[in-house]
Amino acid sequence: MQELIKKSQNLIRRKNRIRSKIRGNANCPRLSVYISNRQISAQLIDDDQMNTLAQVSTLKAPKSDQTLTDKAAWVGQEIAQKAQSLKIKKAVFDRNGKRYHGRIQILAESARKAGLEI
Repeated sequence: MQELIKKSQNLIRRKNRIRSKIRGNANCPRLSVYISNRQISAQLIDDDQMNTLAQVSTLKAPKSDQTLTDKAAWVGQEIAQKAQSLKIKKAVFDRNGKRYHGRIQILAESARKAGLEI
């Protein structure tokens, strides 16, 4: 049990350290990514106005037997399309304390391919 508490404390510590250094505004919002065991969500956030500009989640994804990695690529494409519709070209990437590896990396790369500059 102590090991799980330590892991969650370390995640919170990393998350706070990252958030103290990055900030989004209306021209270049923060792209915040959250990955659970079953779902993936991404948000474009304007920290100056404390407002969410766009949000995409796998809860609204087309129903199919896709892996979570495929869903991450879909979320990256969708958030980039929503950003283009809002005339946003650049975003600051917030990985929420997770490593830039695996699903996080695939989501960021698919958003870049769809036209969002991270």
